[in-house]
Amino acid sequence: MKNAMRAGRRNAVGALVVVALLGGAVGCSGSDGAAKETRKNTKAESAQSGQSAANVITAAYKKTAAAKSARVEMSMSMPESADGGGAIKVTGMQGWDPTVMDFTMDGSMLAKAGSDGPSKVRMIWRDNIMYMDMGAEAAKELPDGKRWMKMDLGAMAEQSGDAQAMKAMTSGLDDMNQNPAQQLALLLESPNLKHLGAATVDGVKTEHYKGHLTVDEMMKSNSALDVLEPKDRKQLLDNIEKTGIKGYDTEVWVNQDNFPARMDVTMKTPKGDMKVMSKYSDYGAAIQVKTPPAGETVDFMDLMKELGQNAGGAGASS
Repeated sequence: MKNAMRAGRRNAVGALVVVALLGGAVGCSGSDGAAKETRKNTKAESAQSGQSAANVITAAYKKTAAAKSARVEMSMSMPESADGGGAIKVTGMQGWDPTVMDFTMDGSMLAKAGSDGPSKVRMIWRDNIMYMDMGAEAAKELPDGKRWMKMDLGAMAEQSGDAQAMKAMTSGLDDMNQNPAQQLALLLESPNLKHLGAATVDGVKTEHYKGHLTVDEMMKSNSALDVLEPKDRKQLLDNIEKTGIKGYDTEVWVNQDNFPARMDVTMKTPKGDMKVMSKYSDYGAAIQVKTPPAGETVDFMDLMKELGQNAGGAGASS
């Protein structure tokens, strides 16, 4: 019986890890492109406005960064032939500067996380700590029936004793909550940014822009990778290229208020395209993000320690 309970907990934690990775995947790598707002894009002309595409996106970047919050409806799909393939939908509010969010995720990817995993997950981010509601069923296998999992990524990295890992994880915290301003800054890195014309998004008039970045260009724009040694960066690039990924296409639809109404990111792989489509509204709305009480949370690292200790003596129980 004890072994069964331990196995149940391990399954629940396994599902949690998948959910955590999905949460990270929702935000692609960030960029510090604010200091690089004008690059090679100044010749890409917008026939509609007479402005360069770079100028339009730069203006949208500045206004979006100043808004500091928005309502988000995001969907991500991966080829079924790929490991973990399927779809996931994310809805909720997010804020940046400081980073906060209150999201709900559901979709076929969560179902694949395991039978003990939740079909829908609420994820809260505040003060660089992530909380995930694992649901009533998973809570039955967690200590004291607590359904909220707490993940302090900075503390986890520090506890690892790896200074480089700590720096990488800390610098990458904001990347976990990728915001539209960062996406616009990243788009400005594209050497072939262009205006595709007028379009309507959910009844709103917009202008459509698109740019492409190679894997190498994407890595150079990702400040979270600055901690890597040159040889480690090259190894990472080589590993990505071995998967057959060539680059990333980013599209944005800018409304008449200079805010992105929709943003799409497509990554082509040999097994098919991975796509992330995000729609934004209610820019600048106030966000009240309340974290769960301490008495209702279980710390991820404490749980992993407990599971490790139980696993060590599992053979003695039946």
